[in-house]
Amino acid sequence: MTGPSREIRWRLEGAIVDDEGIAPGYLRLDASGRIVERGQRGTAGPGPGGERRVRGIVLPWGVNGHTHLADGVYLREPPPLSLAQLVAPPGGLKHRLLAETPDPVKARSIRGSLHAMARAGVAGVVDFREEGIRGVRILREAARGLPLRVWALGRPSTTPTSVEELSALLKEADGLGLSSVRDLPPGEDRRLASACRSGHRLLALHASEGVREELGPILRLKPDLLVHLCKASAGDLDDVRRARVGVAVCPRSNALFRRFPPLAALEAREIPFLLGTDNAMFGAPDLFREMEFAYLSARSRGEPVRPETLVRAVFVNPWNVLGDPRQASLVPGSPAGTILLRLPIEDPAYQIVARASPGKLFVPPRPGPFP
Repeated sequence: MTGPSREIRWRLEGAIVDDEGIAPGYLRLDASGRIVERGQRGTAGPGPGGERRVRGIVLPWGVNGHTHLADGVYLREPPPLSLAQLVAPPGGLKHRLLAETPDPVKARSIRGSLHAMARAGVAGVVDFREEGIRGVRILREAARGLPLRVWALGRPSTTPTSVEELSALLKEADGLGLSSVRDLPPGEDRRLASACRSGHRLLALHASEGVREELGPILRLKPDLLVHLCKASAGDLDDVRRARVGVAVCPRSNALFRRFPPLAALEAREIPFLLGTDNAMFGAPDLFREMEFAYLSARSRGEPVRPETLVRAVFVNPWNVLGDPRQASLVPGSPAGTILLRLPIEDPAYQIVARASPGKLFVPPRPGPFP
């Protein structure tokens, strides 16, 4: 027999944003948060008793496409150093801080960032986790019990890494998150890529962040995700499109060092990019701020990008690029969770980019945990 709690229903109505695009309509959810009906605006029949109606812009949960969350142990203004002096291994400021900080302190800092993202409509995080196997375990412990899917991309603690460490790391992690291939000994990039492919793990790496790198050898590694591409040429981006490789861009952290990801060029080539908030020492892991900054900075440089493109970069593209497309599809039977932004539904993509904040969120229950 259905208990009283099962009679509770939500009707989310206004504008629906998902993998199919943006359209007016409504969703009905059962008490567990599962979508049981979708229709066009104005076509719904009478709802069951106790149905709660909420109006606004309806979306899947978002994904932060690139983070270094452990860097959040340093929450002061970064000193006036170059990017290499701040973050490059092994002697950059962040690596010295990570080595000096007790593991429980790092775990608390990471968990605080994950909590903040979960409260802001984020259900997935792609984190580049240094410190080898120990670093991945710190991240896993920090995420325990939280309603997020964390793609933990580890990095070997030594270079070249031993067969034993690489094997153990890929058992603990979802894949490898590497710095530039220029930081690796000759042939090490191919060995690490081969290990990822044979172990069915993700391969992600930074590329053309501060200087242009030849992308041909990098693309031959068959990466799943490239990060930054601020200095990539038009021809490089054409190669990325042909290779069908996902890209993660981090406009706010790049701007600190007078670098700008090629958002308009990625959009023109229909390359499905993700937005990430990058190093937690540089700014809060807030994707609403990231979208707004990306839109304003691109427009101010005369290289505008459509709000719809930036919305997809948070709420749709990541699920597709990372292999879980059903999470981006708001239809009955989908496992996707939903969020609603209490914003005007006219020009919804612009409303999200320009006016969204955690305070505007209505969050029904999720239909179930991530696998």
